[in-house]
Amino acid sequence: MTKKEIGTDQLITQIIKGIEEVKGNDISILDLREIENTVCNYFVICNGTSNTQVNAIVNSIQKTVSKSLKDKPWHVEGSENAEWVLIDYVNVVVHVFQKHIREFYDIEGLWGDAKTTTIETNY
Repeated sequence: MTKKEIGTDQLITQIIKGIEEVKGNDISILDLREIENTVCNYFVICNGTSNTQVNAIVNSIQKTVSKSLKDKPWHVEGSENAEWVLIDYVNVVVHVFQKHIREFYDIEGLWGDAKTTTIETNY
């Protein structure tokens, strides 16, 4: 495993930790490395029940990653209405949805060729 891969694994671990801190739902990791012409290596997708929880998840992810890895997102988009917030860490892109918006856009369906890992939560 290369050093970059280990960094990506650590980043994903901290992102998941940040989501779980504020009880984000339906966490999935899409591995896009085997698909041609993708913008990143992984998508991490989750949803919250309200715009308040979506913002809490986004803030928790940023705080957890910043504190443990000293890393900031390259770009954050969608915080204004908090229906779909995208956090871009270059190799890993995090999508935080409200449930009905996630169902409407069906990112997992669009990227059906990706290897999907579902994270089990105990809350």
